[in-house]
Amino acid sequence: MKEKSVIRRLVGNLYYFVTGIIKRIYQAILFYTYNGFLTHFPSYCIRTFYLRNVLGIQIGKDTAIHMGCFFAGRNITIGNNTVIARKCYLDGRVGIIEIKNNVSIAPEVCILSLTHDKDSVSFASVPKPVCLEDYTWIGMRAIILPGVVMEKGSVAGAGAVVTKKVEAYTIVGGNPAKVIGQRSNDLNYTLKYFPFFNTDI
Repeated sequence: MKEKSVIRRLVGNLYYFVTGIIKRIYQAILFYTYNGFLTHFPSYCIRTFYLRNVLGIQIGKDTAIHMGCFFAGRNITIGNNTVIARKCYLDGRVGIIEIKNNVSIAPEVCILSLTHDKDSVSFASVPKPVCLEDYTWIGMRAIILPGVVMEKGSVAGAGAVVTKKVEAYTIVGGNPAKVIGQRSNDLNYTLKYFPFFNTDI
């Protein structure tokens, strides 16, 4: 009886291990299909359809995801009339990324919602949500680190490393990003930027 119980336990453990591996491989294939192939396909409709309906990422109306963007994880929501330019990296594996309406994100921006505890003996993961509020503007190659909230109308200059909350209509730049200016608080534009193929035309 003991031998049978041990065998059942081993078989059960093996089953959960194998099914877990299969699920991970399946999810990896879904994301690889987008990040390796579809992200380079010159059709907004097809890219957006796959992101919404296969990867389960919430994307609002008239939002443009340009070619070459890399999506990691499903904890990403994107509002209406937002532009995410080419070669951006969005990490929503554990932490949450919330991008609201009329947000302009320039090429090669990196948005991270997951870090590690530097003092953890196991290098433990630490998720921290990121939120880019309406009319936020992120310059080329800026890095938005975990836990950052960019309030309405705020700006991160090109190459900025944003490590903490940015107040509404404030412009920050540098590494680490510091306040370098203010922006008009009378913003009412609607973004709709769908250039042909992998161009700005």
